[in-house]
Amino acid sequence: MPLRLDIKIKLTSRSDRVKSVDLHPTEPWMLVSLYVGNVHIWNHENQTLLKTLEVCDLPVRASRFVPRKNWIVTGSDDMNIRVYNYNTLERVHSFDAHTDYIRSLAVHPSQPLLLSSSDDMLIKLWNWDKKWECVQVFEGHSHYVMQIVINPKDNNQFASASLDRTIKVWSLGSSSPNFTLEGHEKGVNCLDYYSGGDKPYLISGADDCLAKIWDYQTKTCVQTLEGHSQNIGCVAFHPELPLIITGSEDGTVKLWHVNTYRFQKTLNYSMERVWCCAVMKGSNNVAFGYDEGSIMVKFGREEPAMSMDANGKFIWAKHSEIQQANLKALSSSDIKDGERLQLSVKDLGSCEIYPQTLKHNSNGRFVVVCGDGEYIIYTAMALRNKNYGPALEFIWGNDSSEYAVRENNTSVKLYKNFKEQRSFKPDFGAEGIFAGHLLGVKTSQGLAFYSWENLDLVRRIDINAKNVFWSDNGDLCCITTENSFFILRYDQTKVDESKENPELITEDGITDVFSEDINEFEESVRTGLWVGDCFIYTNSVNRLNYYVGGEIVTVAHLDRTLYILGYIPNDNRLYLGDKELTIVSYSLLLSVLEYQTAVMRQDFETADKVLPSIPKEQRTRVAHFLEKQGFKEQAMAVTADPEHKFELALNLGNMGIALQLAEEAQAEQKWKQLADLATRKCNFKLAQECLNKARDFGGLLLLATSAGNGNMVKQLAKNAAAEGKINVAFLSNFVTGNKAECLQLLIEAGRLPEAAFFARTYVPSQASSVVALWKAQLGESNKKAAESLADPVKYDNLFPGLAASFGAEKFLEKTAKTLPASQYPFQPRPEERNVTEEMAGFQDVEEDVKFEQEDGDTEDDEVEPEVVEAAAAVEEPAAEVQAAPEAEVVSEPDVEAEQLVVETPPAVSQEEEATPTPPSKEDEVDEQQQQQQVSNQVALDDYDVSKHQNTKF
Repeated sequence: MPLRLDIKIKLTSRSDRVKSVDLHPTEPWMLVSLYVGNVHIWNHENQTLLKTLEVCDLPVRASRFVPRKNWIVTGSDDMNIRVYNYNTLERVHSFDAHTDYIRSLAVHPSQPLLLSSSDDMLIKLWNWDKKWECVQVFEGHSHYVMQIVINPKDNNQFASASLDRTIKVWSLGSSSPNFTLEGHEKGVNCLDYYSGGDKPYLISGADDCLAKIWDYQTKTCVQTLEGHSQNIGCVAFHPELPLIITGSEDGTVKLWHVNTYRFQKTLNYSMERVWCCAVMKGSNNVAFGYDEGSIMVKFGREEPAMSMDANGKFIWAKHSEIQQANLKALSSSDIKDGERLQLSVKDLGSCEIYPQTLKHNSNGRFVVVCGDGEYIIYTAMALRNKNYGPALEFIWGNDSSEYAVRENNTSVKLYKNFKEQRSFKPDFGAEGIFAGHLLGVKTSQGLAFYSWENLDLVRRIDINAKNVFWSDNGDLCCITTENSFFILRYDQTKVDESKENPELITEDGITDVFSEDINEFEESVRTGLWVGDCFIYTNSVNRLNYYVGGEIVTVAHLDRTLYILGYIPNDNRLYLGDKELTIVSYSLLLSVLEYQTAVMRQDFETADKVLPSIPKEQRTRVAHFLEKQGFKEQAMAVTADPEHKFELALNLGNMGIALQLAEEAQAEQKWKQLADLATRKCNFKLAQECLNKARDFGGLLLLATSAGNGNMVKQLAKNAAAEGKINVAFLSNFVTGNKAECLQLLIEAGRLPEAAFFARTYVPSQASSVVALWKAQLGESNKKAAESLADPVKYDNLFPGLAASFGAEKFLEKTAKTLPASQYPFQPRPEERNVTEEMAGFQDVEEDVKFEQEDGDTEDDEVEPEVVEAAAAVEEPAAEVQAAPEAEVVSEPDVEAEQLVVETPPAVSQEEEATPTPPSKEDEVDEQQQQQQVSNQVALDDYDVSKHQNTKF
């Protein structure tokens, strides 16, 4: 059976003829040398051309990276070797190396040595530490030397291929060859060493269209690969996969199995003749050079052949070698999230086939290796062969003694206790099989689930499945596709019902066996497993997540591609491996997963029992989960994060807990948020307290003016001025009629122009003094402009009506009086008043004012004592409703403790003042609203703003 090879093109670049390719060992770079004399460096991860070097006008037939020196070394048809720094593109050195075209270069892996071969039939050794001195010349070939390769197992030995039809093996320090391998009928173009530890082989390709495998210890040809129709231009042993690669001038690349030498696959990318290829240890990438450009492909499965049993024993395949490691040798202090585990590795032996998948059964006693179209079941401890057979795929059943194999694309066989039980041919073929509570078969029409017991069809789903994962109890199933995954709930009772009622079974299986409530997520799953009702998985952007209850939680961001191996509940840890066969671990508390599972199952009794076992540092994560599920009360009780608890308290309207947390944090933002909540809940006393602690003067002003609380506005003016909040202080003084203080604030703030205009409008008696200050200030910067300012007293002719304004100021000052807010709708607006008419006969106004003030005092006496009583009786706000009917506010949320100043003309007669306006139907409110209004007002009046004016935040 052929190898199951995943082949993915990573880079394709069109260019002139490519004569040489090389791969950088640490950077994602491919080096390409062209027949036209240029050298390119490509990034094969993002498919971009990074750098271009114009070496010469003749072909560059060889180029190599020297990573430890940051160099590129090139050999060209002008017979020169050139050295460049690949970071700066600066030429480091250049020298004449041969007397004919340079065909090949080889860099020594550890010493400062470079080998070069040429059409002059010579091989030369250069030492760059000795200023590129030629330290040795190797002679022996009688034709062009086409390629040289250093032995990866013995760096003191190298081999050369020549058009004289021979391969010669040399040692550094000896100018003559150790031995010669002959067998090709035409010139040899290429060769490569096998890097595996089990075979002393090298491969050669020649113009006779053959590739030959040689044992360089016995000096014999062990195999000849036939299949190409033109000259073979490149050969390679893949360093990670059991593959032999040959490329030919017939335009094809052929793959062969390294153990059986069987032909596996032909690759044809329609880019004409193949001239060169490059592989690299530790990578599955292979680069090819063609007449029309270069291409990079990736061979093999990305997921390593690794497995872990429930007790923490790991087993993996390194090439054909099986190795084992055990977690028990590590202490808990040695395991840290994301760090490589220092495991003691034990070699179990070699596998007869090349492992592509490797998996423990459910009890961990056996492990299966599948590859090369076969499977072998071994004992996990000693790697003794238990059973074997043909298989493209192998899966274990839920029963540890049960398994299934897919032998071909049409049939599936089931085994129990290593004996075949039954076989069947699924409708629409069998392109893949999946383990789990049901036997899953991928067909040409989608995914079909069968019963393990009798192979009855349970359900057929129209989906192109990539993998299937089942929870331990079989209730939940995750089906992954290329770009998304689906969570389905399986109902076993439907299967039981169908046995009694066959009408429930359709051609697509049992109706409603999977719930219609399907969760779909646009995320590509690499590997995954279920723990309870939580699905843990890694995705294509290297994140470790888990799904529970419709929500996805990120556990960690991974720095490379990792594959989930298993979860050990006793350790509360998840274990993952990478393609380098290293193991890492991440903490994932079982108690958290069990709690979330219980919540999703609505089993709150179990959830309450599990909660005490969850560490405090994990409580907040659980609380976020509860919040997303709509259990905010429980989330607030569980969370250990004060910020989260405060947010939950606000959402739930729990002002007690929110106030407690705000006092602990003493954060301005929290006080503002709590003030908003208190305002919405009509708790104005708490709102005022929070706004004071937040130093939110704007909010305090809004609250005070909405309530008509004059005392609060006056105190706010003082506090705001002390804190430098000039705007709020100005507006507070203006609202309460303290215009002199408004003017003083403008002067102290240096806003003299505004102060002058304010004085002219509202305090004309102070205009002259303010103008003098303005002139003095302006004179410092512009004396001429200062002189142009006119003093209203000295130039009264420029200020018509100035004298009348002085009288109006005095008149308004004398006639200002306090009215209840309930009278606001019946007072004329400022723009509707004519003060000149109102102040007619102002010479007698003092007596009138005195009389009116007495009247006004009578009216005030009717209101203010009751307000005072209400302010004093905080404990019994409801009793004051009857005592203070005039304190009712129709269009405002509260009653004023001290009414704001309203400058009202004395034109209203005493009779009209004494006659109360009958309330309209809209003004009538029920007793409950009156009680709430008076209660809120009493709370505001009782609160002393001055206590907080010196508080610092």
